[in-house]
Amino acid sequence: MAKTKAYHDGAVSGAKRTLDTCLSVFLGILSIIWLYPVALILLNSLKAETSISTTSVFELPIGEAFVGLHNYIYGITQMNFLSAFFYSLTITVTSVLLILLCCSMCGWYITRVNSLPSRLMYLLCVFSMVVPFQMVMFTLSKTADTLRLNNPFNICIIYLGFGAGLAVFMFTGFMKSVPIAIEEAAMIDGCNPLQIFFNVVFPILKPTMISTAILETMWVWNDYLLPTLVLDIKKYRTIPMAIQYFRGSYGRVEMGPMMACIMITVIPIIIMYLLCQKHIIEGVIAGAVKG
Repeated sequence: MAKTKAYHDGAVSGAKRTLDTCLSVFLGILSIIWLYPVALILLNSLKAETSISTTSVFELPIGEAFVGLHNYIYGITQMNFLSAFFYSLTITVTSVLLILLCCSMCGWYITRVNSLPSRLMYLLCVFSMVVPFQMVMFTLSKTADTLRLNNPFNICIIYLGFGAGLAVFMFTGFMKSVPIAIEEAAMIDGCNPLQIFFNVVFPILKPTMISTAILETMWVWNDYLLPTLVLDIKKYRTIPMAIQYFRGSYGRVEMGPMMACIMITVIPIIIMYLLCQKHIIEGVIAGAVKG
């Protein structure tokens, strides 16, 4: 009987190891597929313009095709990189901070005030995630002009509206797992609602706060359509908007500088994601599964 059990346990562990190996190989291949476009852009950003257009884009940048950092220097100079970087950074930082502050308070209110208006507010926030952007893009430009939201310092209000759905959903899901006894104890000690939120609730929200911040940052930083519709493109250009100006007349595209600028745009987000990916997974699980 003991031998039979040991044989069964060995077979199960062997099958589990085989499954884990197959899963690792599959995920490894999937990772290579995801990284392949980034590697392709990096290789071509080091090539001369003529080499990209006359030879295969899959060839390595060797010999006369290799121009080093020339495309990066040319791209930064032509697209006025410092100005575009300032506008992108301003929009991203202000938008993400506003989303985190307003949506965390909203999620806390919805969870703790269990009333019909709060439930309707939650349903509206969740419903906003499934509304296509194309449905509102035509009226959005006129509304932004009327309300003076068509500049890099006020566009964060528009991003708050579009980013609130996901953020409120995650904060509400996480708050359902937080015991209310902690807040009641703070209330007994004499804290008002604002003190309870910022001194008690806010530190507890750290995992979801970090994951939401990273997801929203990747969205706002890489967004092209919304700034193009709202901002005055002659005065304000974010990095994604500036990259598009490497497209010349008659369909000509300066591929080398464009790919160099794409790499400059992508690298900060990749580094940020790699450093914080653990917090993303923890926050998403905490906000979407609990409660």
